[in-house]
Amino acid sequence: MAGHSQFKNIMHRKGRQDAVRSKLFGKLAREITVSAKLGLPDPGMNPRLRAAIIAARAENMPKDNIDRAIKKALGGDAEAYDEIRYEGYGPGGVAIIIEALTDNRNRTASDVRSYFTKSGGNLAETGAVSFMFDRVGVIEFDQGTASPDAMLEAAIEAGADDVVSGETGHEVYAAQEAFRDVAKSLEESFGEPRKAALVWRPQNTVSVGDEDGERLLKLIETLNDHDDVQHVYANFEVSDALMAKLGA
Repeated sequence: MAGHSQFKNIMHRKGRQDAVRSKLFGKLAREITVSAKLGLPDPGMNPRLRAAIIAARAENMPKDNIDRAIKKALGGDAEAYDEIRYEGYGPGGVAIIIEALTDNRNRTASDVRSYFTKSGGNLAETGAVSFMFDRVGVIEFDQGTASPDAMLEAAIEAGADDVVSGETGHEVYAAQEAFRDVAKSLEESFGEPRKAALVWRPQNTVSVGDEDGERLLKLIETLNDHDDVQHVYANFEVSDALMAKLGA
């Protein structure tokens, strides 16, 4: 019985992981399709599409899935998605920005608002918190790609504004208008990055206690789990103990 129970647990976890992966692939495919539809289908001429493809490759999305998402845009039968940004305050007064691609504005807005309300936060007007963030480009490489000094030197030469190197790798930040040139220069030096995208980078972070932190992380997890939500950004710090407790 124990062996049977263990097998069922393994199958359950695998099923859950497969569902999460399927949802992630769906979001990545949606971004690829929208990017190809809004610009040229050539990633060499369409920075947004190239960033979407890099993100898909980083998650080991099959090439057939990527090609199918591009062809969907070219075929003219792709769903019409609206790009929407939501802003609000989560538990502990943390500023949150949500980027979504939706084919039903009312549904997505209603869902996002209910998530904020249930967590003790509140959805605000567009622009209410984005002034606390900078819209910048980030190019990420694995730690073994280069030494911190080599990455810093190359980033400065390419015109980047900041480099953060650590155990998880290298993050190179560039102004929005310089992002494409910086990414191209670094790719020529170090190969394809694991990520290259425009993001919302908080100017400062807010320290949150464990109780608010737990509710906040749950809110962010719920938002990320929504089919229409592509990215969630927040300006918070929580204790290492809470992160360990939640397995984050």
